[in-house]
Amino acid sequence: MSEYFLGIDIGGTKILTAIADSSGKILISNKRSTEADKGQDVIIDNIIKTIDNVLNNSNISKEEVASIGIGSPGPLNTKDGVIIENANLPWRDVPIVELLEERTGISPIFLENDANAAALGEKWFGAGRGVADLIYITISTGIGGGIIIDRRIYHGKSDIAGEVGHMIIDPNGPLCGCGNHGCFEAMASGTAINRMAKKVVEDNQESKIFALLKGDLNKINGKVIAEAAEMGDQLAQDIWKRAAYYMGLGIANLLNIFNPGMIILGGGVMKAWDCFEKPMMESIKKHAFDSAFSSVEIKRSELGDDVGVKGAIAVAMGDRLLS
Repeated sequence: MSEYFLGIDIGGTKILTAIADSSGKILISNKRSTEADKGQDVIIDNIIKTIDNVLNNSNISKEEVASIGIGSPGPLNTKDGVIIENANLPWRDVPIVELLEERTGISPIFLENDANAAALGEKWFGAGRGVADLIYITISTGIGGGIIIDRRIYHGKSDIAGEVGHMIIDPNGPLCGCGNHGCFEAMASGTAINRMAKKVVEDNQESKIFALLKGDLNKINGKVIAEAAEMGDQLAQDIWKRAAYYMGLGIANLLNIFNPGMIILGGGVMKAWDCFEKPMMESIKKHAFDSAFSSVEIKRSELGDDVGVKGAIAVAMGDRLLS
């Protein structure tokens, strides 16, 4: 009998489910709105609908599905398959693995933090193929990460390892959503870059950023800042340089601690790669140990928007990928 694997990427606004063959190749996928505002039961129903859709449209039976992998924001208890809490979803202590096993009749089902799942996706199907030790960092609205040591996710004692966005870069820095000041996320995420730009542009209305926004600073975003930088706007270029400095500082800390073979960078901020690559690399080189810097590859994600669901498929495949 053929073996297939289901991957489910759960987000605050969408659920993306895909079915893959034994090589990890996606055969078909389905996306639905999470409808988080309608509560836990509706979210679970929507997950089931995506599963039914990919099975029906691929003519694959449930009996042919070897396992399911789920990537979800945390915190989680991956061993027991429980979503402990989620800022974007209205549930607490949800035994999602048990619920989905009962509803689908498919077992086993594995639960993993979404950033960890993305790290596995890049390791097995993306930029990290052939690399045993790597760190995946997603820089978007926030900053998350996944640490892979000897081809496996490092979870830590209580399942929260990899929260790279919350290492403190500057204790006197801006307040982070976690309650601390000057976290990596508060200094270099897309949200941090937008906040920094809004503050500076308010006092410098001659900037091309202000012109592109037609004066509406509430619409400021990385795309506009990048466009202004490419147009030669010094203010926009300085914003990227400052953010890149902190990106490099955070990455250098991880290099000095873990000495990985590769750092993979994903997330929406990577679309402005040309604006910050050079100053970021200069900052990494300045702050990392020479041996750590010289032995690491720093690459952009290869999986793009599919990184979450490809990661969930890697979670489903589990130890099969190690053989």
